[in-house]
Amino acid sequence: MPLKTYAAVTPENFGGIPEESSKYETSRAVIFPIPLERTTTYEHGTRNGPNAIIAASRNMETWDEELGIETFAKIGIATLPAIDTAEGTLEKVLADIHATELALLSDGKFPLALGGEHSLTPPLVSAAVKKFPDLTVLQIDAHADLREAYQGNPASHASAMRRVVEMCPAVQVAIRSLSVEEAEAIPHLRTKVYWARDIARAPLEKWIPRVIADLSQHVYLTVDLDGFDPAYMPATGTPEPGGLDWYQVTTLIREVAQARKIVAADVVELLPQHGDHASDFLAAKLIYKILGYALYMKRK
Repeated sequence: MPLKTYAAVTPENFGGIPEESSKYETSRAVIFPIPLERTTTYEHGTRNGPNAIIAASRNMETWDEELGIETFAKIGIATLPAIDTAEGTLEKVLADIHATELALLSDGKFPLALGGEHSLTPPLVSAAVKKFPDLTVLQIDAHADLREAYQGNPASHASAMRRVVEMCPAVQVAIRSLSVEEAEAIPHLRTKVYWARDIARAPLEKWIPRVIADLSQHVYLTVDLDGFDPAYMPATGTPEPGGLDWYQVTTLIREVAQARKIVAADVVELLPQHGDHASDFLAAKLIYKILGYALYMKRK
């Protein structure tokens, strides 16, 4: 007697993508989950961010009405197993993150890391700099993350961009929270800051072209989700009032992708909250948008 047909469970990868479009060998994009949480100092739970993003993405419509494509079918999106961040020293974990990112870039992939806390960004950038020596990092974030060290730890999430600007220049967008130490250091560091107070209510055409002009041809994109105003994204460990909205962020990324080449990215600091699936979904959809912009759109 033949088996009764039934609907298969959605694949447990990013986007619930079928096997033919999610094989590593044929995918241009690779989702790299990094549930790192070693240096958080306020609310805890960013280690749950990657799982929450992937779960939300499996309920996401995969047709992009803006680009007019089903993005995954055009580019292929593979999903790696989450890296183990619970065992070993932080130094060893960061070295493993670096080695994996370097291997992905060497294979010609576009890695998009899911965080986890922001301290995962420097080892990802250090891998990208090896392949793209002219790299600039574009950071969307509420916090400058430019402390030399925090609580004695130079690898802290609060020092992530300080480590980055030691490797390459940065452009920091939507910043609205920093220490005295950071304020005094900024004029002497390889960074250009676009303060949230100056851009949040300004026409996009007044500031996005300036951001693009400050970027090199190859760009690494890091999005701390608290760069969004907490009205749109409350599920972060340190929400700051006065951030950007969905269309400001996506327009910036789209325009950067058209004018420059985004070569890798991370989305970090989601702290899932019970009952707030909207934040998880925003993060998932943002990632899908980034992949479409970076890998499908033609550059100007």
